[in-house]
Amino acid sequence: MALSPKLDLRQTQSLVMTPLLMQSIRLLQLTHIELEQFIEQEIEKNPLLERLEITDDALSSGGINARAENNLDRDYIRSDSDIDGGSPDETSWLTSGETTSSSSMSDTFDSSLENIFPDDPGSHDFIAGDLASQWKSSTGDGYISVGGENYNLEQVTAAPVTIQEHIGEQIIFAFERAEDRLIAAVLADQIDEIGYFRGDIAELAERVGSSVEHMEKLLVTMQGFEPAGLFARNLAECLRLQLRARKRLSPAMDILLGNLELLAKRDFQSLKKLCRVGDAEIIEMLREIQLLDPKPGTAFSSGIADSIIPDVQVDQAPDGSWHIELNAEALPRVLVNNSYYATIMKAKTSPDEKTFLGECMQNANWLIRSLDQRAQTILKVATEIVRQQEQFLLQGVAYLKPLNLRNVADAIGMHESTVSRVTANKYMLTKRGVFELRYFFNAAIAASEGSEQHSSQSVRHQIKALIDAESPDSVLSDDTIVEMLKEQNIEIARRTVAKYREAMNIASSVQRRREKKAEACANKGNLRSGFIASPRVGLLAMGK
Repeated sequence: MALSPKLDLRQTQSLVMTPLLMQSIRLLQLTHIELEQFIEQEIEKNPLLERLEITDDALSSGGINARAENNLDRDYIRSDSDIDGGSPDETSWLTSGETTSSSSMSDTFDSSLENIFPDDPGSHDFIAGDLASQWKSSTGDGYISVGGENYNLEQVTAAPVTIQEHIGEQIIFAFERAEDRLIAAVLADQIDEIGYFRGDIAELAERVGSSVEHMEKLLVTMQGFEPAGLFARNLAECLRLQLRARKRLSPAMDILLGNLELLAKRDFQSLKKLCRVGDAEIIEMLREIQLLDPKPGTAFSSGIADSIIPDVQVDQAPDGSWHIELNAEALPRVLVNNSYYATIMKAKTSPDEKTFLGECMQNANWLIRSLDQRAQTILKVATEIVRQQEQFLLQGVAYLKPLNLRNVADAIGMHESTVSRVTANKYMLTKRGVFELRYFFNAAIAASEGSEQHSSQSVRHQIKALIDAESPDSVLSDDTIVEMLKEQNIEIARRTVAKYREAMNIASSVQRRREKKAEACANKGNLRSGFIASPRVGLLAMGK
C-alpha cells in the first residue's frame, strides 16, 4: 500500500481552558483568607479595581444592600439579597455617571464619611494622669505627640517574648564566664518550638572547641531554666525535669517514666509490679503526670490561629422554613472604577496605553462575574445541603443522613468536581455550631432490610455514646458493640467499629477495663482514708 499526502477535514469538540476560565474555577476552592489575598494582588496589578470599605454602621443598617439601589458609577459584588434574584443582567455590571459626591456616599452607606475611619477624632481613650505626666510630649488627654501625630499609649503593646529571648535572659544570670555564655547560646539554638533539645552534643563540642563533659554540664544547668522541662531530649526527660522541680520525683515515679509505653497501653498490672505500688498509688501517679506540660516551649509560640469566618448562615424562620444567606463579612467587596476608565480613554493616550486599559477592564469585569458566580454557587450548594440534612439541624448528629457529592451535583445540575471545589474549606453557621460543608457528606452504612441507611458520622456518635455509658464491670468489646448496633438496624463489621473507635482516640476494651478497674479501686481506697480522687487535680482532702 502506497503512502501519499492528502487533505482531510474532520470536526471535533474540545474544551479550551483559557487563563480567565482557569481563574474562575480556581476561585471556587479558595478560602476566605486566600480569596482576600488574591483580590489584594489583583488590585495592585489593576488600576481600575478598588476595594469598598464598609463600616459596622453600614452593615447593621443594610448599607451593603442599599448600594444596589443607587446608581453608583462603579461595579460591585452583590450581597446575598441581590443574588437570590437569579442570574445577573449583563447591563447591571456596568453603570456610568458622574463621580459620587460625599453626600451621596453618606446617603448610600447610611453613615457619614467621618465614621468610615476607625480613628474617629470625636472620641478619645484616656490614660491615667500620673502616667500621662511622665511624657513630655503628652497632650494631657491620654495621647502623646510624636512628629505631629497623636498616639494613644493604650494601643501600644509590646512584642511577644520568644523562647530564645526568654532563654537568653536566663543565660546572663546562670553563667559568669563569657565563654560559657557563648556556648550556652549555641545550645539554645538547638531547641525546637516545643522546647526540646535536638542537637548533637559531640558535634557541637567539636564545633565550639569544648569538651563533651563540659557541654553536658552546661546543658544540665540549662535544664533548670524556667519553665521546667526545657532542654529535655525526650518526653520522659521533660516530665522528669518538671517533677524534679516540684520535688515529686520519687523512685517509683522514675520507674514509671521509664516505662511510658506501658502507661500508654494502660497496662497497670505490669506497672504496679515494676513500681511496687498499689492501685491507688498508680492512679495518683498517673494523675500527677497528667498535670505536667509535655510541650513547655509552646507557651512562647507567636503563632496566631485564624478565626473561622462562616461563608453561609442558616436560621430557622418562625414558620419552620430555613433562611439561608451568605455571610456579608465573607463577601469580597470590589468596585470597578468606570469613571476613571472613561476619563483616561477620552484623554490623549497612546495605543499601547489604551490596549493596557482595555485588558484591565476585561480582567476586572471577569473578576467581578467570577466572584458573583462563586457566591451564587456556594449559596446553591448550601441550600441543597440544608434540604438534605434538615433532620440533623433539627435533632442532632444522630439524624445525619448519608450524602455524597453526586447527590448534591445531580440535584442542582452541576458537576461533582464543582461541588467538591465549592465545599472545600467553606463553613456553615447553624444553631448547632459551625461546620465545614464537607462535614455533611458521609459514607452510607448498610441497614437492615426495609430500613434507611445510616451515615458514618451518626454511627460514630452512637458508638461513642455506648462506650461513654459503659461501667467498669461491663466494658463493651467491639463484638458486643456490633451486636448492639444490629439491634438498632445498623449492619456494620467489627473491623469498622474498631476503625471508628481508633479514629475517635478511644482505647480498646482491654485497656479501658484496666483503667476503669484501677480507678474504681483507687476511689474505694481513697474514700476509706478520707480522700477523694479528682480526674484533674489528683487527690484532694475531704472535709471531716
